[in-house]
Formats: sequence, C-alpha cells, structure tokens
Amino acid sequence: MNIASKSTFALSRRHLLGIEALTAEEIIGLLDLAEEFVELNRQIEKKRTSLRGRTQINLFFENSTRTQSSFELAGKRLGADVMNMSVSSSSMNKGETLIDTAITLNAMHPDIIVVRHQHSGAVELLSRKVDCSVINAGDGAHEHPTQALLDALTIRRNKGRLDRLTVAICGDVLHSRVARSNIILLNRMGARVRVVGPSTLLPPAVDRLGVEVFHDMRAGLADADIVMMLRLQRERMNGSFIPSTQEYFAYFGLDSKKLAFAKPGALVMHPGPMNRGVEISSDVADGAQSLIREQVEMGVAVRMAVLEALSRNLPNA
Repeated sequence: MNIASKSTFALSRRHLLGIEALTAEEIIGLLDLAEEFVELNRQIEKKRTSLRGRTQINLFFENSTRTQSSFELAGKRLGADVMNMSVSSSSMNKGETLIDTAITLNAMHPDIIVVRHQHSGAVELLSRKVDCSVINAGDGAHEHPTQALLDALTIRRNKGRLDRLTVAICGDVLHSRVARSNIILLNRMGARVRVVGPSTLLPPAVDRLGVEVFHDMRAGLADADIVMMLRLQRERMNGSFIPSTQEYFAYFGLDSKKLAFAKPGALVMHPGPMNRGVEISSDVADGAQSLIREQVEMGVAVRMAVLEALSRNLPNA
C-alpha cells in the first residue's frame, strides 16, 4: 500500500547546492519530512509514487559507495527512474568539458541530477546549464549538504534537539566539505561548535566560521555532547600534513581514553568511510556511544526527503 506523505513541505528553490542557502525553517522542514521516511524505510512496503515518471541521474565524478547507493535507493523508493552515470568510462575521459556534459544531459530531459565533483563550485556551474533540479552530493572541499542534514537528523533523534548542544568536530577540517556544511547547519540551529585538530589540518581563520578552535583533544572534547570525527582526506593532500598516521592517532584519534574527556554518554559520529586506528579505534566505532550505523540509515531517509521536497516544485508536480 502506498502511504501518502503527511508533510506538505516543499523547497521553494530549484536546486540544493549547499546548506548556506537554507533557512532554519527549511532545515527543520527537511528533517521533519525525513522523519516520515525513517518510519517508511522500516516497513516491508517501502515504496511511494511521488517521483513516478521522473528521471534521476546520479552523476559522480568521484568514487562514492554510501552517497551514490543511498541516492539511488532513495530515488527508486520514491518511484523515479534512476540512472547511475559512470564518469570514469564516459566522454569526460575523451576531453569533454563539464559544460558539454551538462548540455548533453539536459538534452535528455532529466528531472533531477545528483552531482559529486572533485572541484569546489563545479556543481553550481553545472546547475546553471540545465533546466532540471540539481543536488550537490559533495563538491571538492566546499559543501556536502545531505551529509550535514543526515547528521542533524541523527543528532536530533538521539538528543531531542540541535540547539544548546556542544558539538566537537575533530580531525581534517581543512579538506572536509562535511565539516563546512555541518558548521553552517549547526550554527544556524543554535548549537555550539568546536573544531579540534592540528594547525596543519585547520583552515586559516577558521574561527570566522563561528567556531571555537582547539589543538588539544582533552580541551576540545571537554563537556562535548557530540564528538564528530572526520576522515583524513589524503586524496586532497598535496604535501605532508601529519608526521605519520600512528602519531596522528596518538594525539587526535578517538579512543576510549580521549572519549572520556567528553560529557558522560557523549555520542560519537563519523561520516565514513572510517580509517580504523587512524581517526577512531574499533572499540569506540562499534561501542554503545557510536551513532555511525544510524547515520547510514538516516542517509537514505534524508535523501528521500530532499528528492521529494525538490520534486514538489518541478513542472507538473
């Protein structure tokens, strides 16, 4: 049986390119809509028909397992025709530009294109060349809006709120689009945000983003409600940012000893994929305080919410 959505929330914009453009009310609307999909996804019948007849193209210029598969699942559960475009075997390797690709795809009349690209700003550029909706699935070190939304949903379901929480984001903030989107969202929703890491892995003037800056895990995790670890983005590093992974783990990897600096019962998050023994120990990643598996579940629900909220403004919606 197809269950109609109780929420009537729709995004008033055509694209979702970043958290920066969203108001607090829009963030709450997306999270509330995602709550419906959490319940739907736990039922035997998981399908809706809100995107029936629509075409969704997942255009990934970077490898991704979690994000691409969850967008594919989200689109199919809403009834869309979903195509995954493998860029590694496409005309891009023959010299075709991003704009050429956009024009070619636009001629196929898709309704939604989900894009991941290794360069900041590339997704916005592509969105200007197509007539359909575009969702940013991560662009360079710029933004990853659906990851921040799924993290917010995970926190809200476990803490009951986002405001007045202290969230410590630890590790490679410099290269992380996840960190930037989370900082924007959490600040907008009234949380207190800290970044913790070696100076080589923090952006210059990062405090201008409205965060407290720490270079020591003991001080940075003190009284934290949420500890959000980040993956070392080695594919984006040109040069030596850390002496060794062993030394990095000793000072900035999350183990049970460092977690004890945080508030009792503090919850642990990681966007994945995890480097165990580098950013996080296995006993913490798999422990009772970890929300990492729940984040994966919330990812499908949030991406369904984004697809549905955008689709309500598509022509003939």
